[in-house]
Amino acid sequence: MAKIAYILLCHKNPEAIIAQAERLTATGDYIAIHFDGRASAEEYRTIRAALAQNPNVAFAPRRIKCGWGEWSLVRATLNTLQAALAHFPRATHVYMLSGDCMAIKTAEYARDFLDRHNKDYIESVDFFESDWIKTGMKEDRLIYRHYFNERTQKRRFYFSYELQRKLGLTRAIPDDLQIQIGSQWWCLRRTTAEAILDMTRKRRDVMRFFATTWIPDETFFQTLVRHLIPEQEIESRTLTFLMFSDYGMPVCFYNDHYDLLLSQDFLFARKISPDATELKSRLGTLYAAQGVEFQISNEGRNLHRFLTERGRIGQRFAPRFWETESSLGRERQLLIITCKKWHVAKRLLERIRRVSDTPAIAYLFNEEDTPLPDLGGIQQTLEKRTRHRRALMRMLFDHFQTDRLIVCMDPLALELMHDFFSDRSHTRMLRIDCSFSDDYLIGHARRIGLAGEHTPPATLMRLLPTIRNDLNREVDQIRDAGFDRHWVMYEHGSTEENARALAEFLELGTHSALDLIRATEGLFDD
Repeated sequence: MAKIAYILLCHKNPEAIIAQAERLTATGDYIAIHFDGRASAEEYRTIRAALAQNPNVAFAPRRIKCGWGEWSLVRATLNTLQAALAHFPRATHVYMLSGDCMAIKTAEYARDFLDRHNKDYIESVDFFESDWIKTGMKEDRLIYRHYFNERTQKRRFYFSYELQRKLGLTRAIPDDLQIQIGSQWWCLRRTTAEAILDMTRKRRDVMRFFATTWIPDETFFQTLVRHLIPEQEIESRTLTFLMFSDYGMPVCFYNDHYDLLLSQDFLFARKISPDATELKSRLGTLYAAQGVEFQISNEGRNLHRFLTERGRIGQRFAPRFWETESSLGRERQLLIITCKKWHVAKRLLERIRRVSDTPAIAYLFNEEDTPLPDLGGIQQTLEKRTRHRRALMRMLFDHFQTDRLIVCMDPLALELMHDFFSDRSHTRMLRIDCSFSDDYLIGHARRIGLAGEHTPPATLMRLLPTIRNDLNREVDQIRDAGFDRHWVMYEHGSTEENARALAEFLELGTHSALDLIRATEGLFDD
């Protein structure tokens, strides 16, 4: 069975470190600790004294003064890794942690997971070809030598950097290395960790190179693992669940995130708020529990992105200048049916097709596989259809040899609606307003990735009001747009009222529209 030696780099809060060490070792695992050399010596002595009698705890032989972005972080990690392997010969894996991390699964689950998957877990993607680095230096991290800390010695850092650039003092990357980059929170097999330490002793050129790169904790282990281990034995992901805000800051987890964290496909989470005392207590108790079954839904990142974007889409910035391709044609009629429940609009569209010779296409801007004729490639992707929407519609009018065309659009396609209504052609809209039951909203959340099959009911109940408000807001935006020639059918409206709206939209007689609605069985059924 797997036994884990945790590598803990920390610099503050000795009480929390002691609690974390005792919690992780109580079930038979190990921990090796590096306490930053810049931190209080007295706090370090407190930690040593409290854990002195615990045989499953070891300490790095030397405390390194660490700085963000410096080689010192890698050096401290290597020292602690050496201590872990030397003190704990029965450890099968080494797992990198920080003081802000906490387990979100049981020790039993973690060991079983590692036993079932004989792989190294480390995020590692190509440094140059990936877009892992969003802003700031990229190649310059490697080809110039960085001796100063950008945060604490900013003037020296940039003076040295600019001087090297002006003098052309670049250096080559070791020929046999393909530089990788990724998160510094990894879980490696013992054999992999031993191979890395062996390489650090044999390849002094590699050590010299990384010692003066910038932010090497994102590249050193990531590169060496790829260099030493076959690709099929590497899972390019971290087992620590972490998220970042729009501003690049780590997202903190609080007391009400307990159910969310447990449902993610990770073993640990970072970072737990210092104020989340209830969450820490519950997670601490969980780690030692046995026989716990976890329902993995893994919707955390999608859910966070969805909730933080509310109120921003279409509101944060000024309206765009609409794309201005040439007109669809002054004599042409474009009839738009918009409904959030796509199956409802499709049922109505199918019935219209049966009683009318007007060409009708369902959700061509929303579904990649909507049947479309070959239009020379412009129809192949949603991105192309949306970008060249007027050209696409003109080609459809020409293909069907008609001046009248019906299409379905999602209510979110407000930009497209504005564009078509601003055209010289005659555009009409039928909005179908539906009610949304809790079951429908849960299904919707699962379809768009905000929830999984095993998302806890309490999480879903907190999410539903937000989703319902979001769908209602889409309808309100269409109402507020003030489109001319705009009619509405309501799920709870009378058949006669809906028939009048449909008749005016299609320019039919009321009796014909009434027959059409009555012939559409279960129009609003889910």
